[in-house]
Amino acid sequence: MEIIAEAGLFAVPGGGGPDYVTHMASADLSVGTYSIPVGGVDDQTPHAEDEVYIVTSGRATIETPSGSALVGPGSVIFVPAGEPHQFIAVTEDLALIVIFGPAYGSRQLQ
Repeated sequence: MEIIAEAGLFAVPGGGGPDYVTHMASADLSVGTYSIPVGGVDDQTPHAEDEVYIVTSGRATIETPSGSALVGPGSVIFVPAGEPHQFIAVTEDLALIVIFGPAYGSRQLQ
């Protein structure tokens, strides 16, 4: 067992952009926190792993090719491997718990 006490806490990113911190990783799963400040630009590219975001604080819009949605505390978002996605219009400092399966960086996009 492992308790990840710091997961989902907003961290002030250096340089004003987004910040991602990995808290734990195994072969099949990883957990991290993604922080985007108000007005920040989410510059991520598609991942080779399935991904679940849990919004712990803040508000923004998530955009994917299939549409967009407003998200805030308590929102849970599933993004399948390879799907382009970005958080835009960040109106409150955004903190997200990010769960990758399998672990982040363990696969290559085809």
